[in-house]
Amino acid sequence: MKFSKPQTLKEIAQLINCDFIGDEEFEILGINEIHVVTKGDIVFVDHPKYYDKALNSAATTILINKKVDCPQGKSLLISDDPFRDFNKITNHFNPFVASKNNISDTAIIGEGTIIQPNVFIGNHVKIGKNCVIHPNVTIYDNSVIGNNVTIHANTVLGADAFYYKNRPTGFDKLLSGGRVVLKDNVDLGASCTIDKGVTGDTTIGEGTKIDNQVHVGHDTIIGKKCLIASQTGIAGCVIIEDEVTIWGQVGTNSGITIGKGAIILGQTGVTKSVEGGKSYFGTPVEESREKLKQLAGLKRLLKEK
Repeated sequence: MKFSKPQTLKEIAQLINCDFIGDEEFEILGINEIHVVTKGDIVFVDHPKYYDKALNSAATTILINKKVDCPQGKSLLISDDPFRDFNKITNHFNPFVASKNNISDTAIIGEGTIIQPNVFIGNHVKIGKNCVIHPNVTIYDNSVIGNNVTIHANTVLGADAFYYKNRPTGFDKLLSGGRVVLKDNVDLGASCTIDKGVTGDTTIGEGTKIDNQVHVGHDTIIGKKCLIASQTGIAGCVIIEDEVTIWGQVGTNSGITIGKGAIILGQTGVTKSVEGGKSYFGTPVEESREKLKQLAGLKRLLKEK
């Protein structure tokens, strides 16, 4: 999530009431999670296991819960609770604003687009030309939809990420300040749920077609010309490359990559990254021919007994 204008290290430190290390005029351009940070971003870390990863990331300001040596060219924000203060920054620069109408006055809707009854379109949503948005679709703030997109009834774009910190008092939610982005010629079936990014974009690439009752988690990137069948659940921070086919009732772990042109057969659990151009099946996932051989061998073994 980028700020509307650059901030200084001192300004952010004052916002969250914490100490800092570095030039007080050090420029900060936004906040992001570790997997999408770029120069000018703040990233937060609150566990020693991940200190080195955060300090050596592309982020140039690290919100951290311990004083450490500051890498050259970077700055530190020293907080007793980086998770809480990351939320403070998100809420300050991207606060929730209640909509007064079913279709926000700030939404931009392209020529030829059809909006069916009972659709909700939030603040600063952009919808391209010649789209069809069917009844009871909900499109949260800041979503971006390309041209020639079809979204069927009861689908939700932009719900919050499923991201919590377990505290003694209960689960503390990480606020979502990202977006959902649908490229041109995407079709979404009925009752799909596409969560927005925590700080970045959940993106569905050009020409991809998604069946009914599919869930896409936060910050996932789906490539061009993919086919995803019903009741598939895709976790957060997954990369699905171009021309992937995923059949029904597939589930994935978070943070994995499915390579270009891969085929994932129905009811597979994609527990790890898989190469493109191959067919996969089973849980844990394996190439489908190998998995089917194993199942045939097991069947023979049982018969022999």
